[in-house]
Amino acid sequence: QVQLVESGGALVQAGGSLRLSCAPSGSIFSINFMGWYRQAPGKQRELVAIITSGGSTNYADSVKGRFTISRDNAKNTWYLQMNSLKPEDTAVYYCYAETAGEPWPYWGQGTQVTVSS
Repeated sequence: QVQLVESGGALVQAGGSLRLSCAPSGSIFSINFMGWYRQAPGKQRELVAIITSGGSTNYADSVKGRFTISRDNAKNTWYLQMNSLKPEDTAVYYCYAETAGEPWPYWGQGTQVTVSS
């Protein structure tokens, strides 16, 4: 079965940058939305950023101006560039995709981002 494979999580100092990557392990057709969620321990999972198949983007207010979501159509891969990281960005980040033909979204297993003070 097709899985989302994500990478790039790390321990980083406040003010630093990371880039997360996500791609299906196989072919996924008719992707409508690609994005990233995050969840800190004891907190509800929240949407960080999303990009549509047409290239439109949306961001959580807390990351606007600092994070950028992008996609590489040739590689069927999407990214989250995270700049000016803050300790409150610490969470497990999950990549995400919705397709036209599936009733439930695809999820990655998560990658840990830890921002130290």
